[in-house]
Amino acid sequence: MLTEYIGTGAQAKPFLKWTGGKAQLIPNISKAVDRIVGKWDSFTYIEPFVGSGSVLFWFLRKYNNLRKVVINDISRDLMTAYRVVKNYPHELVGILRTIERSYHAIQDQDGRRNFYLSVRSRFNEKRSDEIENTALLIFLNRTCYNGFFRVNRKGTFSVPFGKYENPRICDEENIMTASVLLQKAEILCGDFEDTIYHANGNSLFYFDPPDKPVIETSPFKSFSKNEFRDTEKIRLRNFCDMVNASGYKFVLSNSDIGNFDISGYFFNRLYSAYNINRVHVKSMIHSDDSKRGEIFELIIDNY
Repeated sequence: MLTEYIGTGAQAKPFLKWTGGKAQLIPNISKAVDRIVGKWDSFTYIEPFVGSGSVLFWFLRKYNNLRKVVINDISRDLMTAYRVVKNYPHELVGILRTIERSYHAIQDQDGRRNFYLSVRSRFNEKRSDEIENTALLIFLNRTCYNGFFRVNRKGTFSVPFGKYENPRICDEENIMTASVLLQKAEILCGDFEDTIYHANGNSLFYFDPPDKPVIETSPFKSFSKNEFRDTEKIRLRNFCDMVNASGYKFVLSNSDIGNFDISGYFFNRLYSAYNINRVHVKSMIHSDDSKRGEIFELIIDNY
């Protein structure tokens, strides 16, 4: 029974590690949304770039007046994973347990690396059903370098092996708790503009699009074969204009290019019609630990 996991004290969190996740921003996002969501008897929450869902799970836990949830992303593997966690958590846990036992039984790093590479090849070959594919994705995410999810231009998972001592591959309690919360969610996979058709009445959009790199030399500028270039960011701003004109509310977060290019306030110009706030966060995406530090993130809203 899935319901046994609710009320145990478990707090569902993302079942995948995700570059650019916005867990650090939740206190700031909370301030941005509380003043509008708190006035509604019920509302629809729409997240067109859901990623690992740190903000999604926070919404699902916090707001009892949440009537409808719609999540979307362009990554088919990612959205398949959400559907599997929602609909087949027991089967997923069974496969993950088997993988975890096999991996932890290997004592040397060379053997673990070979195991990892064989799983990566199988995942990229796409010969598995959706439940096994999701299990392979979770394994790779927990054992790859820095927990990155990145595909190359051919759409294949390309992250190298990470040397973790004892990675937790099967987090049964979290998967089961996440599954309970996701029963409220309608899961899409496509272009962000299509989500407008799911809004009605009191609706709040939360946008967390792929970050514009804060420095052009960043080694991790792309995590998808479908790069989110400036033309796409302008299209997103136009979509925000549509959301606003339709009477819906939105909050958008993104890295601030002004961190390193004070003359290039791209988002200031793009979202000049809306409220723009800058908040400090710790940068975690640079491959060189010594170059990680505090940067600014933007939180933009229309109310």
